[in-house]
Amino acid sequence: MPSPHWDEARADTYRRFAFDFPQNALAGQTVVLAGGSGGLGAATAAFLAREGANLVIGYRSNRDRAEALRASLEKQFSLKLKLVAGEIADANVRRAYAEAANSIGAPLAGAAIFPGDPARVPFENLDRHALEANYVGPILLAKDLGEMMERTPRGGGIVLLATMQALAAFRSSLNYAAPKAALVHAARVLAQQWNRVRVNVVAPGATVAGMAAVSVQSGKYDRHIESGAVARFGRPEDVARAVRFFLEPDSYISGQTLAVDGGLTLRRDRS
Repeated sequence: MPSPHWDEARADTYRRFAFDFPQNALAGQTVVLAGGSGGLGAATAAFLAREGANLVIGYRSNRDRAEALRASLEKQFSLKLKLVAGEIADANVRRAYAEAANSIGAPLAGAAIFPGDPARVPFENLDRHALEANYVGPILLAKDLGEMMERTPRGGGIVLLATMQALAAFRSSLNYAAPKAALVHAARVLAQQWNRVRVNVVAPGATVAGMAAVSVQSGKYDRHIESGAVARFGRPEDVARAVRFFLEPDSYISGQTLAVDGGLTLRRDRS
């Protein structure tokens, strides 16, 4: 007896080599980009806006940059766009994200959560700030938005932003890497929690925008290009494509982490 879940009509299309590759599947739907006005978030916002998605873009304090991004996207694309300000560890700010998403009037299809704090803190000065910025805030917002999407028939996707330092040990990165590593594990737990919501992680490497930009500009990572460990530094477009990949509405992937680092975590020991 055939499985009641077998789709014979679909199987027949495959026998005829007719495959379904949807395009612009997020058009007309809403995506939340917490920290979306930053270097990596802005590229993701532009990528999604080009597809026709409506956006809720969050920022911590730089309103001028957020307004400039809004003006640029609204000039280039026809979309609905809301801005939300503040620290996502704050319950009132997380509530504002949810209200902004609901006010757009289109289904909430996904969220990408970029915020974090890469500040290098001397070992003797470690405190709770890094944990709240890099783990607590992102997880609480993921919980709130994930519960919203889980209550809908189509569900949705959440992408958490970590770092290559969460996947391999880098010297003097305890305050940043450890909370981000916890974020990677938490994503897998959340992926078990829900039935309709997928949760995945993108872990950028040395990119020329975002948190790593200052280190790249200073020459800190030059040796990795000179040794051949990586062919170039990462670009914000690399990260945007990875985030969009995980946001695909009919995606079959959950609980995974994708390092967007050019292979640096694997080859960083080259002289």
